[in-house]
Amino acid sequence: MFVYDDAVTGRFPAIRAAVIHATGLANGPSPAALLAEYHAEQEAVAKRLAVTAIADIPSIAAWRRVFTQFGAKPTQYRNAAEALLRRLGKQGAIPSVNALTDIGNLVSIRYAMPVAVVDQAGVAGAITVRFATGAESFADLGSSASVAPEPGEVIFTDEENAVCARRWCWRQSAQSATGPATTRALIVVEGHHDTAAEDATAAAADLTRLLAAHQPTVQVIAHQLSPAGLVSL
Repeated sequence: MFVYDDAVTGRFPAIRAAVIHATGLANGPSPAALLAEYHAEQEAVAKRLAVTAIADIPSIAAWRRVFTQFGAKPTQYRNAAEALLRRLGKQGAIPSVNALTDIGNLVSIRYAMPVAVVDQAGVAGAITVRFATGAESFADLGSSASVAPEPGEVIFTDEENAVCARRWCWRQSAQSATGPATTRALIVVEGHHDTAAEDATAAAADLTRLLAAHQPTVQVIAHQLSPAGLVSL
C-alpha cells in the first residue's frame, strides 16, 4: 500500500500519482530490446533538451516549487527526474543499471516525472508519504551509516519508521533499491503540474507495457492516486 498523509495533501493538493504493484519479477541485466528502446529514448530526449531548458519543463518547474515550499533548495536538491535529465544533458547518456531501474529511468525521462521503483522486500508494510519529524532513520545508497531526515522535509516511510526516500523524490534508500533478488516492486510516478493526472496514467501504461515485454512472468495491478483516493487503472 502507498498513501499520502493528510498533512501532505493538505499543503500540496495538486499531487497526482500512478502506483503499480508488480509481482513475479526476475530482475537482472536489461535485454537487448530494452536497451535499444532506452538508448533511443535518451537520444530523443537529448534533442528536446537542446532547445528546451530543463527548468522550463512544466513538470520540473512544479517540482521545484514544491521543494521550495517544504524547505529544500531545488538547485541543491534535484528531484529524481531533473537529476536524470541533467545527467543526460551533461554526459550525453545514462548508463544501464538493471532491467527494473532502466525501465523506471526510461519512463522518467520520457515524461520528465520522477519514477520510484521500490523493492517491497526492503520495506516493512505500507509506505506513507509524510512530513519528517527528524526521528526517522535513512540509509543512503552506497553508505552503511544511517542519518535522520530534517524535520519538515517530505519523506517516504514504512511501518517501522525507516525512510525509503528523502526530500520526496530526491534520494532513495539502500534497502528499498532494486537488485538481482527483487521479485516484488512498488512503482510510483508523481507530479504536481496541470496535466499530472493524465501524464501519470500514460506513464503507468508505458511502465506496464515495458514490464510485460521484459518481465514475462510479471503480474501488475495499477492505480491512480490523488487526495481524493485510489482509482483503478
